[in-house]
Amino acid sequence: MRDLETGSWWQQVTGEAIQGPLKGQRLESVFHDELTFGLWQREQPEGRVLKPNEEIAKAGKYAPANWEQGMSTRPVTTSFAFDKSIEPRTIIVGVEIKGISKAYPFTAVLKQQLILDDIGGVPIFLVLGEDKKSIRAFERVVDGRKLEFFIKQNAAPLTMVDAETGSEWDFTGRAFSGALNSKQLTKVAVLNDYWFDWQTYHPKTSVYELGSR
Repeated sequence: MRDLETGSWWQQVTGEAIQGPLKGQRLESVFHDELTFGLWQREQPEGRVLKPNEEIAKAGKYAPANWEQGMSTRPVTTSFAFDKSIEPRTIIVGVEIKGISKAYPFTAVLKQQLILDDIGGVPIFLVLGEDKKSIRAFERVVDGRKLEFFIKQNAAPLTMVDAETGSEWDFTGRAFSGALNSKQLTKVAVLNDYWFDWQTYHPKTSVYELGSR
């Protein structure tokens, strides 16, 4: 990205200026979710949508709808010697806490639906939305107590239950029944990314293996 005021160039993932007068400066990250529009709209029925600029669209300056498909056929080029035991364009869910990073292959999240883990000494879990595309992560500590979560079978919408109190939780991380009713889990930022890109900016990242803890 390039800012108009100084002409500095900024790295998209890290928000760091890599060239120009502001080189070395870093933008403050804003928390975001990795959700489909349908799920977001259900949670935020009054939410506003940023529409494409019609003039730019007519001029054909936006990426085409099949951009991802086209890019998948191109070779990966990077100055970093990434781990090639995983296909470079494998989609991973990246999490970083206290400078410790971990990559979760999306296929593993899709298969397990809910993954319990600890990163940087912080107990967390990742959970897949009922649309099988949206992903969120939360700290799994409430009032100083570590909780174990699992998905309630045949519940619609998606419902999680903690083993310690039997409280039920929704996909926003809020308890809606049980001893912990109205408690809110702390959200953890996640990033859907290509494996080669994530590792470029997190060279010491670990990788989650299916079924491990």
